[in-house]
Amino acid sequence: MRAILFDMDGVLYNSETPIEGAAETLDWVHAEHIPHLFVTNTSSRGRAQLAEKLRRFCIPGDETGILTPAVAAAGWLRAHASGPIALFVKPGTRPEFDGLPVVPGDAETGARYVVIGDLEDAWDFRTLNRAFRLLHSDREAVLIALGMTRYWQASDGLQLDVAPFVAALEHAAGRQALVFGKPSAPFFDAAVERLGVPASDVLMIGDDIDSDIAGAQHAGLKGALVKTGKFRTADLARGVTPDFVLDSVASLPVWWRQAQ
Repeated sequence: MRAILFDMDGVLYNSETPIEGAAETLDWVHAEHIPHLFVTNTSSRGRAQLAEKLRRFCIPGDETGILTPAVAAAGWLRAHASGPIALFVKPGTRPEFDGLPVVPGDAETGARYVVIGDLEDAWDFRTLNRAFRLLHSDREAVLIALGMTRYWQASDGLQLDVAPFVAALEHAAGRQALVFGKPSAPFFDAAVERLGVPASDVLMIGDDIDSDIAGAQHAGLKGALVKTGKFRTADLARGVTPDFVLDSVASLPVWWRQAQ
């Protein structure tokens, strides 16, 4: 292995609690000059907020070293969009879409692209139904999903992420979402391109057996599953076999030296 992709929530921290040893592991990564990137399906916060959170946990990192579904989707929209956009994202994520034409927050028609992120407890029937009406009003409107994570480990237990709401809209509107984020292969491809090494030499470290491990393996990377965050023992019996299993990200330095 020559480079590393780190998932964030569940690997480096659980919600607002740092994973023990994560900061020391990232210090080691920097000291060893190992190319790395933070890849997260978090769509409820922008890169500036995520970078500030890393610093708060004494983990070195800045916005340029973080790849999110919002960044990938906004880049695609700037290159390909041919009409207005409806954003269903939290305020902290909206700056990633600056400069793009966005419909008013109460619009139910007029969007050619409907972008769905994790609104957390801001989701309600009216909001979900407005997204459906925007899609239903234009048969050519594109549904864009900022990742397809099903749930994550919040401070008070497991919490729904974006995928269930995207699935509801896919079913109701009768169309398939264009996905930016894990487990989409193009998302991993973009991360690998930034690292500048072959996919086969990149290790993805994550706590989600589907989005992190299966997604990475499908894109040609190796996948290391950590037993933190949303990990449950039953994950190991679901048909996806991680290349490696670590107790936590704190185990990485010793494992890396042995593997090398």
